[in-house]
Amino acid sequence: MTTEKLTGYSAAPPRKAHDATQGEALSSRLIRAIPIVVLVIVAIFLVFGVPNFFTQRNITNVLVQAAPLAIMAIGMTFVMITGGIDLSIPSIMAFSAIMGNLAVRDLGVHWSVGCIVMLIAALLLGFINGYAVAYLKMIPFVVTLAMMTVVTGASVWITNSVSLAAMPEAFFDVVLYRLQLIEGIPIPVIIPFTLLVAIIAIVVIRGSIFGRWLYAVGTNVRAARVSGIPTQRVIFSTYLISGLCAGIAAIILAARLGSASANMGPDGMVLDIVSSVVVGGVSIYGGVGGPLGAVFGALIIQIIGNSLNLLEVSYYTTLIIKGFVIVAFVAFDSLGRRRGNG
Repeated sequence: MTTEKLTGYSAAPPRKAHDATQGEALSSRLIRAIPIVVLVIVAIFLVFGVPNFFTQRNITNVLVQAAPLAIMAIGMTFVMITGGIDLSIPSIMAFSAIMGNLAVRDLGVHWSVGCIVMLIAALLLGFINGYAVAYLKMIPFVVTLAMMTVVTGASVWITNSVSLAAMPEAFFDVVLYRLQLIEGIPIPVIIPFTLLVAIIAIVVIRGSIFGRWLYAVGTNVRAARVSGIPTQRVIFSTYLISGLCAGIAAIILAARLGSASANMGPDGMVLDIVSSVVVGGVSIYGGVGGPLGAVFGALIIQIIGNSLNLLEVSYYTTLIIKGFVIVAFVAFDSLGRRRGNG
């Protein structure tokens, strides 16, 4: 009798089954790639079909406008990899900017301390989100939606719907400083700083044990817990990171707009962040994606928004288009997962 008959196990899986599994995985990846390819084609079409897009001023504006969006998308990436979501990022960003400006105006602190206040305020709100989701076992959608409502209301109440412009010129000179990396083309320091944030996020996710824990939790939280991974601390940490990214975005956006107000984080910005993340390949179900894709997605979303604006397409039509983009990517992601699971 052969070893297989005695033990009931074969030495290797059948070749056909192995090939079928590989084929299904490849098919799953191709399905997920379809909307990305389509969106890139649409973006290229818009870019070449829009007059004045390729001016130095407009391209610089697109990159600068995409910077805070990309940073908030990076924060959302950490959360979504674990299977969560944070709808409160724009509201936290606006509230943090308001707190920093109030500290400078009412307490007379240095503008650098005002920036630290922005980061601390965002981290505290991220702490509340993370604690509620990770340790109180509350639903991320409900927690962050409630946080968005509370923080937006607090921002309006504190400012009486009036913009605050308490930061001195030195703040704008530092944050909006232009580098001469390319001769004759001034590059705002915001752009390389955003790339630095993205590089740090990539190193953390791809080159650390924390990053491996993120994907493990997002793939199967129960299996991760059985494996000894501190799932609660991992989930809690993602909301802290999300809050930190909101604080960084608050500094950049407050400098770019010249003021802070509750209107800095409108509802439509949540749509842009989620669009950027899903376009960048992060699965709404968790366990898939990375920060580099989120940065790429933010740039694509900003290019589309800028092109439609130059074509004088209405803001509400743009919202409809972005909503369809999210639905399409989630649908293809779901189809790809079904194909991958056989």
